[in-house]
Order: sequence, then structure tokens, then C-alpha cells
Amino acid sequence: MDRFQAMKTFVRVVEAGSFSAAARLLHVGQPAVSKTVAQLEDEIQVRLLMRSTKQLTPTEAGQRFYERAKIALQEADEAELAARGAGKALTGQLRISAAPTFARLHVIPRLPLFLAEHPELSVDLVLDDRQIDLIAEGIDLSLRMGKLAESGAVARRLGQSARSVVATPAYLARAGLPATPAELVGHETLLVSQPTQAWSFRRDGTETSVVLRGRVRLSAAEGIRAAVLAGIGLAIASDWMFTPELADGRVLRLLADWSLPAVDLWAVFPTGRMASAKARAFAGFVEMGLAERSCGG
Repeated sequence: MDRFQAMKTFVRVVEAGSFSAAARLLHVGQPAVSKTVAQLEDEIQVRLLMRSTKQLTPTEAGQRFYERAKIALQEADEAELAARGAGKALTGQLRISAAPTFARLHVIPRLPLFLAEHPELSVDLVLDDRQIDLIAEGIDLSLRMGKLAESGAVARRLGQSARSVVATPAYLARAGLPATPAELVGHETLLVSQPTQAWSFRRDGTETSVVLRGRVRLSAAEGIRAAVLAGIGLAIASDWMFTPELADGRVLRLLADWSLPAVDLWAVFPTGRMASAKARAFAGFVEMGLAERSCGG
């Protein structure tokens, strides 16, 4: 039995969720996939999968084997890439997680360029505002904004965006234009999943804090964006979140002479293993795109 090929087959089965789906990915017959996994279990004398008529799930030992096997396969790919030279095109699968709004505005529109550079690479983009477990979800790279929850995370800062108070001209025509941070208290404020939110504004060495309350609370950034565009109220958000609308005037920055804490974008890699060449390349691609946009490119 080819142990390396058996590990690759097992990883595909776990990720695909069935022998038949893995067989399609590997371009072989389903019986061959099932036989390979059975031989692997016999070889290491451990049951790796729980089989039923409805689903296929790894056992506890199988999950541990999957995580280590995937690392081994990635490191083998890294070794091959290093031997062939860094200039070679990337291959295989790259699994990325990102916030839906950021991905829709700043990642997906540029994705064709990255795919064109690497025609043998496939990208699995997981869109979720949650900070998911990278190892458990099989994520190679996570794009996260704000402060990192994991103190020991392997991360690289890709860019920084200003935060602004934003609203549509239609909302401001109805509710009036706030002249100071304190006047925001009298406005409809759109918040993410909490009844109040405190913000510190700075101007010319002076700092003032405002606690904002909102009647409309939303569970995701995409909801905040949609509510602002609908003219329901104003919000404090990164400029990344309203890039096209700020450019064409559909959304306006308010209190422009006051500054708010900026927000960082991080590339976060799974702890416990070296970031893959594919993940590093994509992080650099996103970083370049943000830099070009900030320079007006």
C-alpha cells in the first residue's frame, strides 16, 4: 500500500464527506477509494471512519489522523514547491475564511486575477463573520478585522482602514447633520448585536467619548451595510465597508474633522504548522490589492 496516497485519499474522504464525492475529486472509482481507506485502517490497526447509510464521519482517532495527515501532505507540497522553484504556479486547494461583506467588496472582484495566475489552484472561500476554528474547519488562511482574539495566533497585518460615521444623504435630509460627536446621541444609530456601543473621538489632541444606543440591531456587518443604504440610520464602520458608496456619494462621511480608532485587517494562519506557500501568496495578493486601492489604483 502506498501510505502517502492512502493518506491523501483519506483526507479527501473526510473533506468531501463521502466515498463517492472523494472518488469524483480524485478521478477514480468509488470502490477504489473505499478499499484504500480500509487498507489504511488495517495497516495502522485503528478505525478511522464511522460508516452508516446516511453519513460518513471520522472517529476521534480519525479526526486526529486527519489533522496530522493534512499537515504532512501540506509540508510535502511545500517541499516539492521548494525543489521545483518558487516561480512555479501554485496547485491544489486553498481554503480561505473571510467576513462576507469584506470578501464581496474586496476579495471576490479580484479573485479572477489570482486564479488566472495559478490555473491549477482551486479556492474554497468560507464566508462567515464568526471567528471560526481554523484547524477544525480545515482553513489555510483567515482574513480577520479588528483585534485578534488568539494571543498566540500566527498572523500578519495586511492593511488598515479608517473608521467613519456614515449615513446616506436621504437620512441626513430627514434627521439633520450632526456637528459634534455628542449630537450623535440624538440620531438613529445602527449597531451590531448590542444595545449600546461606546466610541472615542479625537480632534487636535482632544478626546471625547460617546455612548450610542440603537433601536435597530443587526447580527452581521452585511446587515449594517444594508440598513445604512436603506436610510434607516447612521453607523460607525470601516471605510472598507462602504468603499464604492463613499466614492460615488451614495454614502457620506460625517464629522470628518474627528478621528476614530482605525481597524486592521489580518491574515491569520493555523497555529502549529508553517503557513503554506498558497496561503502566503494569497495574503500578499490581498495586501497588494488594498495598497493599490488606497493609492487610487
